[in-house]
Amino acid sequence: MLDKELLKILACPKCKFAVELEENKIVCKNPACGLKYPIRDGIPIMLIDEAEK
Repeated sequence: MLDKELLKILACPKCKFAVELEENKIVCKNPACGLKYPIRDGIPIMLIDEAEK
């Protein structure tokens, strides 16, 4: 589980929009972007190449 304070400061590296936690992914709130970043061993992998649409 990610710390809520960490989620407040994270942003999508592609569009710089805020993100939210959905299941076991960090999801960009921008409807035009919507990238989903994986979380591995409790660490968000905020790399565009690792994201899925």
